[in-house]
Amino acid sequence: MYTCSLFTMPVRTAKAYLTVLGVPEKPEIDGLTKPAMEGDHITLTCITQGSKPAADLRWFRNEKEVKGAKEVNASGKTFTVRSSLQLQVDRNDDGVAYTCRVDHVALTQAPQQATEVLEVHYAPRVEITHSLEVPQEGQYLKLECVSKGNPSPDPVMWTKDGSELPDLDRMIVEGRELTFTSLNKTDNGTYRCEASNHLGTSSAQYVLYVYDAPTTLPPPTTPPLHPITPDPTALLGSHASDPTVTGNRDPNALGQHGTDHALIGGVVAVVVFVTLCLIIVLGRYLARHKGTYLTNEAKGADDAPDADTAIINAEGNHAHAEEKKEYFI
Repeated sequence: MYTCSLFTMPVRTAKAYLTVLGVPEKPEIDGLTKPAMEGDHITLTCITQGSKPAADLRWFRNEKEVKGAKEVNASGKTFTVRSSLQLQVDRNDDGVAYTCRVDHVALTQAPQQATEVLEVHYAPRVEITHSLEVPQEGQYLKLECVSKGNPSPDPVMWTKDGSELPDLDRMIVEGRELTFTSLNKTDNGTYRCEASNHLGTSSAQYVLYVYDAPTTLPPPTTPPLHPITPDPTALLGSHASDPTVTGNRDPNALGQHGTDHALIGGVVAVVVFVTLCLIIVLGRYLARHKGTYLTNEAKGADDAPDADTAIINAEGNHAHAEEKKEYFI
């Protein structure tokens, strides 16, 4: 506190308070082990000294703020500030930047900060990708062994059904890729790829089943036939060309043939009627002349010349009996 006095009557006095700010030093991050192993527990500690009043420390994981544990210690007229961040690292922390930033009223320009990038080692993980969902005979198939690990895994190893790959021209291995130029039924089996580094080994498998190639029928050499509508006039022996045979009716053609069909139908009806009449007349005639007929030889040679007629059914009541004549030939 500063005091200014003016010795007059009366004495005048003024007081002023002066606060000296302590600018914090650039922060430092301790506790980082490089490289860290997946699953390790580590503690990052950020320290800044010489601040007055005590500075504020903030942690960021990449651009996202995370909370740390703050500790303030007085060192004379300034303060030492620490902030700790505890982590259990995994493969997702590999390459992540952790930043400690100092906020203080004395820092009118950009805030001071320190950054450390984590390096995490982890065992590989493997998966197999394939270019075909339904592989068929004769097709081209590519299998790729995708492995992720740090350090980078050694070159992958391919096997089939637990043994080395067969030495075939159709099967090509290039780095992580296994290529079949033309699939065959003999390629069926379980394919495994394996990758490893100093932290471990990982593998994945793919079961290959080659399906039959689809068969395609050749296109028909003749056009398909349309349904043929029966022609009633064919029963009458007509062999004339009819547009209905092709299934496409011609209205003009139907009008021309309609009159002919009606005329033929009328003639047939007349013929049938006359035939029925003749049958009826003949039946009545035969019924009226029904009787017993004998030849002259049957009557005997003596009375053959005189056998003109004979009365049959003569016995009985002559009044009610029907008289029939008998003719001799």
